[in-house]
Amino acid sequence: MDSSTDSLARAIGARVKHERRARTWTLDQLAAAAGVSRRMVVSVEQGAVNPSVGTLLRLSEALGVGLPSLVEPPAPRVTHVIRHGEGAVLWSGEHGGRGILVAGTEGPDVVELWEWTVLPGERHESEPHSPGTRELLQVQDGTVTIDVEGEAIDLSAGDALTFRGDVAHAYANPHARPVCLVLAVFEPRVGAAPRTETP
Repeated sequence: MDSSTDSLARAIGARVKHERRARTWTLDQLAAAAGVSRRMVVSVEQGAVNPSVGTLLRLSEALGVGLPSLVEPPAPRVTHVIRHGEGAVLWSGEHGGRGILVAGTEGPDVVELWEWTVLPGERHESEPHSPGTRELLQVQDGTVTIDVEGEAIDLSAGDALTFRGDVAHAYANPHARPVCLVLAVFEPRVGAAPRTETP
């Protein structure tokens, strides 16, 4: 991990540990509630891994906090400015693409704002989010293929799409140019129905 990734992993680990202890849960209790292994919880809390977006979603839902709350320290405020470059890079593609969580709200109804750059040949597979999750995206530059439950939809610059995020979906770039898009995710009632491990 580079220094910024390492710093983010430590911050996430500290927040997960804080939230778990606030509930007086053991490592095993959090692992069971999130549907992940105890070893994964330990690694996350130690800041020893850069967990996938799916793992972070499982932990945030089990703890009843939004994903944005796991990547920044809690602070009561009316406004929160996130300067360019301060978002949390939570996905890195094999060719250098990035999924950046730019901003988000606190639960129980969480709204996330993402900035994605998907380079040629990259694909991000997303497991279903919690029930009721909806996603909205708009392509800023390039062409992307969005796969929602096996239906492939090609979108070009300026095109927008809304879809259910509580089903399997993916963002792919089979084209020759990078694609940039903005994505908003609405996840209602975070923590109301913890995930279970998928086979």
